[in-house]
Parts: sequence; structure tokens; C-alpha cells
Amino acid sequence: METPSKNEFQIGWICRIGQHHVVIACLPDRQYGTTSATTVANNMMRTFSVSLRIGLMVGISGGAPSAEHDIRLGDIIVSRPKGSHGGVIQHDIGKIGKGGKIQRVGSLNSPPTSLLNALAQMRVAELYENPQYPVYLQEAIRRNTRTQKTFSRPDVKSDRLFKIEYEHPENAASYDQCLVEWEEDRITREDGDPQTHYRTIASGNTLIKDGKTREAIRKDTGALCFEMEAAGLMADFPCLVVRGICDYADSHKNKQWQGYTALAAASFTKELLGYVPKGVSQESLVTDICPLLEDIKED
Repeated sequence: METPSKNEFQIGWICRIGQHHVVIACLPDRQYGTTSATTVANNMMRTFSVSLRIGLMVGISGGAPSAEHDIRLGDIIVSRPKGSHGGVIQHDIGKIGKGGKIQRVGSLNSPPTSLLNALAQMRVAELYENPQYPVYLQEAIRRNTRTQKTFSRPDVKSDRLFKIEYEHPENAASYDQCLVEWEEDRITREDGDPQTHYRTIASGNTLIKDGKTREAIRKDTGALCFEMEAAGLMADFPCLVVRGICDYADSHKNKQWQGYTALAAASFTKELLGYVPKGVSQESLVTDICPLLEDIKED
């Protein structure tokens, strides 16, 4: 039997976007969490040790809406550095303080400067012209009948946010059995395009499926969404995180919006890469800035 390479990982695509050569890697099927993400990133960096310079973590997440931030399914959250953290907070690690509250220690790295500069340019451009990622999103959806079936935007009526005290009815397969009186009253958006929010993202190995837990962590961290991989990368591999909102991290979680929101996040990333200058080749190789990977250079 052939022995698997220690560099083995799932490549989804190798392509060129704008001026840049891009390799897209996927996590193994049904494997989630910071450990799985770290393993894939390590193997990518071993394989492309002489060429890999910047990274992005793109995918889906559970949203944490509030009165201040009107987050809807299909929206996009982009990690934004603030204070001592680089845009992502690991919500399930730290010291237990008074009242059982977690006191977080250490911080995760900020994204590469070239990505932050590109993000700033993209946001400025959107002040006076329409963004391109909604166009990319629709083009990808309309590509063929299979993409239309997998990635089309679900009916807006399926975007329902319930009060945090209300648990999903046991054995109910959909929202149909959920009581309308427990639904949050929200104004219907006239624009069907995804909106983008630039804020803190919470990451951890725990899948959040409870409204009260979501709200407690949101208040504590200021995070707008929850995901399970970024913290495994950003401690040693600085990257920007882009996440589409596919549910509200509560007991009503389902997969209906996953395809659309994953494609929305990817479409945003495609436009962002167009703002990254060709001079990104002057950035340090990731193997030069990742202390965890010193052994790569010796292989």
C-alpha cells in the first residue's frame, strides 16, 4: 500500500485571478475545527513553500445580529483588526475568571498589510461605484442548471430570526412549525444583494447552536459571526477571513442557505484579489514568518 505524503491535502482549484496565481484548498469532508484547518494549511505551506505569500480563509458561518448590526442570511463578514487583536478572537480558550467568565490571553495575528491595503481600496471604491461581487455571484449561479440548483438564493421568507429564548421545536425539520409570535420583527430589505460588514469574527472548536450562548459571546467579544477554523491559522499564518452568513448560530440552524452564502463569500474574495497589487510578490514567504513551520525549510 502506498504511504500517504505528509504534504497531502485536498486541492479544490489552482487558477489565476487577476494578476495572481491562486491555490484553493478544502478541508476533508465533515472535518471541522482549528486542528483540521491547521493541518491543511501546514501541508499547503510545505507544498508551496517557495511561492505562497498571503492567505485567505473563506467559507460560511453563523451570524450574531444585534440592534446595531442588522445581519441577514447571505450577508458577508470580513475580519477587521481592532485594538490588540487581528480581527479574529478565539472565544473558547483562556483563563476562567470570576463568575466563570473567560479571560482571553494572547492574541491572533493581523492579516498581511497587502490584504488590508487592498480591502481599504475596495471599500473606498464602493463609495462611488457599485461593487462587482454581486455581479460575480449572479454569473456563477447562472453558469448551468447544476449551479442554479446548488447556489441560488433561497426565498427571503426562509430568513427568520427568532428571540433567543425560543428553542426550535423537537423533531421539526423546518421553520414551518415555529411560532410566528417568537420571531424578531425586522424591516424587509429592498436590495437583495448581500451586504458586507467589517468586524470581529469569533472562532473556536465549539459549534454554536444556541441563541443565548451566541448572545453572551457576542456581547463579550463584539463578534458578528462564529466559525470553527480561522483561529487554527491566524496564530501562525496571518490571513484575512471572509465568511458568509448561513444561519444565526441558534437551535434553528439548517443548511438551506449554505450554498448561496459560500458562493457570496467567494465572489467577494474574487473582487478583493483584484485590488491586491502585483507587488505582493515582495511580501515575505509564509514559511519565513511562521515559527511553527521552521522544519519546512529543512525538508
